[in-house]
Amino acid sequence: MLEYQKSSAAQRICLASRFRLPTMINVQPDTPQPEVPVPPYDIQQYMRPGTLQLGSLPPLSLYVHLPWCLKKCPYCDFNSHEMRAAELPQQRYIDALMADLEAALPLVWGRAIHSVFIGGGTPSLFSPQAIDDLLAGIRARVPLRPGCEITLEANPGTFEKDRFRAFRAAGITRLSVGVQSFNDDFLKRLGRVHDRAQALAAVQEAAQAFDTFNLDLMYALPGQTLDDLRQDVVTALSLQPPHLSIYHLTIEPNTFFAKYPPPAVDDDTAADMLDLITVMTAQHGLQRYEVSAFARAGQACAHNLNYWRFGDYLGIGAGAHGKLSFAHRVLRQVRLRDPARYMAQALAGNAVAQSDEVSRADLPFEFMLNALRLADGFDLTLFTERTGLPMTAIAGALDTAERQRLLQRDLQQVRPSARGFDFLNDLQSLFLPPLR
Repeated sequence: MLEYQKSSAAQRICLASRFRLPTMINVQPDTPQPEVPVPPYDIQQYMRPGTLQLGSLPPLSLYVHLPWCLKKCPYCDFNSHEMRAAELPQQRYIDALMADLEAALPLVWGRAIHSVFIGGGTPSLFSPQAIDDLLAGIRARVPLRPGCEITLEANPGTFEKDRFRAFRAAGITRLSVGVQSFNDDFLKRLGRVHDRAQALAAVQEAAQAFDTFNLDLMYALPGQTLDDLRQDVVTALSLQPPHLSIYHLTIEPNTFFAKYPPPAVDDDTAADMLDLITVMTAQHGLQRYEVSAFARAGQACAHNLNYWRFGDYLGIGAGAHGKLSFAHRVLRQVRLRDPARYMAQALAGNAVAQSDEVSRADLPFEFMLNALRLADGFDLTLFTERTGLPMTAIAGALDTAERQRLLQRDLQQVRPSARGFDFLNDLQSLFLPPLR
């Protein structure tokens, strides 16, 4: 680890891997508020002239949220709800998803889907037949690009050998296995429903059933040492995953851990852990292409890359978030969180709880919140293409970041420096709009 990192560790806002994927931003509010669906879509409203000028629309992905789990983990702030597999309203929920998708079609008419991500919750609680029906319904309503990546999140606690193969037969091309740890003690502390043996069996089966898969770990766990982490990473790498996601455990509001905080790993140790992860993965041929993601050549997650490059994504399902671009504006949407209310409203024709235009002032930060997570950064022209803003909108912040040695740039490319990658919050915050 670089010396400046050791000396500044206590001053960090958080480590570079704190922020999770936008697919996962389904958090509960601090104070729950009654949700009221917004008025039905008026496509003419979104097509009217505005202050932005987007020459072309970005690639479009589809995110599908299946909100149920066997057990709510104490660190989880996602929109997930406990329910046994036998109790799942699978058919009604899929019917609601299809109604939701159909209602959104005018907003994405004529656009092909580049990737599909089925997240949760624990989507692998749904039967392979239900996933087959879901994908058939999606294909009947929107065009999927040839070779479209279709990812399903799976929990080792729902693992069955034939089940994973049946997901592949249904059309899933990539499995993301939420292991979190291979240590039984830490799995218990995290409230996971699986053990080490189930985790190993699930990953081994994923490797046999799928051409590519992701293994998902966490670090800085309560009581975890560098040696504990080393053993987890050694085990993970021995399974030869094409893609490895490793997230720093954070204590989020409105979680069990927020109410009853576990022992925390100090910043210096957590920083050493991140360095250890980076070194070990590189030694095994995994490139760190994003702050929390490591992949072999050609195995980066296409769906996540679209997020980081400020692409569009239509989000359907309870609590799902979405971002959609039009010629003169960028729109963010959120679906109703409560599954029962979501199903009722989706089947009635409108399950959207929020639909807001991203302000011109907020676009630079929104873009940088994503693009600066990538080790390669972004092409300067991409900023204008995806936001409709001129380069002058970020020129001052870029100059400041360069002076602070947080990024590197040339006439074409902007990328976070090693310092910027480790102090990512500091770098991204330079692009926040002035306080109003």
